[in-house]
Amino acid sequence: MPKIKVKSADQIERIKRACAIVGWVLDSVGQEIGVGITTKYLDSFAEKLIGEKDALPVFIGYRGYKHATCISVNEEVVHGIPGDKILREGDIVSVDVGGKIDGFCGDAAATFPVGKVEKKYTRLMDTARQALEAGIRQARAGNHLGDISSAIQKIAEANGFSVVRELYGHGIGEDLHEDPLIPNFGRPGEGPILSPGMVLAIEPMLNMGGWKIKTLEDGWTVITADGQRSCHFEHTVLITEKDPEILTLRGKTW
Repeated sequence: MPKIKVKSADQIERIKRACAIVGWVLDSVGQEIGVGITTKYLDSFAEKLIGEKDALPVFIGYRGYKHATCISVNEEVVHGIPGDKILREGDIVSVDVGGKIDGFCGDAAATFPVGKVEKKYTRLMDTARQALEAGIRQARAGNHLGDISSAIQKIAEANGFSVVRELYGHGIGEDLHEDPLIPNFGRPGEGPILSPGMVLAIEPMLNMGGWKIKTLEDGWTVITADGQRSCHFEHTVLITEKDPEILTLRGKTW
């Protein structure tokens, strides 16, 4: 079993500060998304906002990564590298933001429509949000990690979508990625028992087609193996004595 860190009250307050910044940045980037915008512009915009809050863009330097965000469009699942790609009417774009302040991290992601999007893609995004919400509802003291994973999988597959099986959510704190890994599939009642003070980044990745993925030659961008579209939502969540607390919740745009 992985050893999951339980955070102190002081550490939780610092994580909350990082998460509040990340939630605000992601919400602000979402409002900038539109036809004709480049992913490079969105990344620069996010980095500027993170700096305005005296936080660090924690993705920069992570395993050699050079950008403040990951921006993935259409068939790109995660880890899309910002660049000269221009967003077009009908695209869906996933933005992943990480920030660090006072030595602790926050992490969140959302998928946004670009202009008018086909209903089947809107349904994909709606289902992914519902899957995230279902997973968060299971993030309760006394539950098992598998309860989160199972809830995500159930929503996704009941609506005809697949969950990526080679990428996971994760614990978070002083490091961006901590134990445990959080699959988006599994069985209820399996895995570690959750305790108050644990902080988890829960992040379902849903595909229109099959669950298989592949990584491009850039070493970062993950795409669906069948070329169908994917979407990604993520919140950082605190396990409490009562209901789970969503630390990166911000606004209504996502």
